[in-house]
Amino acid sequence: MRILVVGAGATGGYFGGRLLQAGCDVTFLVHARRAQQLARDGLRIRSELGNAELPAPPTVTAEALRAPFDIVLLSCKAWGLAQAIADMAPAMGEHSAVLPVLNGMHQLDQLDARFGAQRVLGGQCAIAATLAADGTVHHLNRIHILGFGERDGSESPRVCELAQAMADANFDGRASSHIVQDMWDKWVFLASLAGSTCLMRAPVGDIVAAPGGREATLALLDDCRRVAAACGYEPAAKVITRAATMLTEAGSGFTASMMRDLENGGRIEADHVIGDLLARGTAHGVDTPLLRLVYAHLKAYESRRSHTAG
Repeated sequence: MRILVVGAGATGGYFGGRLLQAGCDVTFLVHARRAQQLARDGLRIRSELGNAELPAPPTVTAEALRAPFDIVLLSCKAWGLAQAIADMAPAMGEHSAVLPVLNGMHQLDQLDARFGAQRVLGGQCAIAATLAADGTVHHLNRIHILGFGERDGSESPRVCELAQAMADANFDGRASSHIVQDMWDKWVFLASLAGSTCLMRAPVGDIVAAPGGREATLALLDDCRRVAAACGYEPAAKVITRAATMLTEAGSGFTASMMRDLENGGRIEADHVIGDLLARGTAHGVDTPLLRLVYAHLKAYESRRSHTAG
């Protein structure tokens, strides 16, 4: 199985690097500067679960990409999705499949429109990682899950082959017969975490210590849950209970990466993670007042950033 990993940043570099470390046929689709860095320094992973030193990993630039691949692992920020789709297009042959691990659902709409739904798997990941200035991928905790599956729940040959490819890799690869529900479950949780920590500009523990903080967080979680339910993907009670526990843990330093990006003055995925969820709720007649407030807050930040950038 030939695997193309789009990008070699924190997420793509980690999962792609682990697959390469396990002996899989992996190539990274990268910009020229990253290709030069990888050729010179190799791909380095630092993790409590095992470091990796991968000298001169196979790379290709968009201009040189020609032959189709079996699987295209797509991990990028939402604002880079359109360019990533254009760059990876030559790799999508008649029997190729793309495995996107972005948050939310809008990427499926865009990939379906470009390549056809039959060539788009469902996927999601759970990992905290960052890319250092020297190109090293730093894994920040002990969670490294990559879930994938056919969106209709079937057990296809390509999913079985992909599961086999991941079996010896140093991460938790999970083939799922309910991957779309898994993606919605993660989206509900992430939108609640990102929304609450960005709106309050504080980690979970500080929010729940504030008067009304716990109640506001749970109300936002319920907004997100009701949107998922209206779209046909209501999270199970145990999923909501687990999310509520994590979102209201006293003393927790848990934050969303969106809050960290916001506090650093960076770009954020306001439309992809929050705006799209809000739009889907509105289309189904679901009133989500806290979700609306979060979206207004994030868009105000983006507007201010556009005035002050540079």
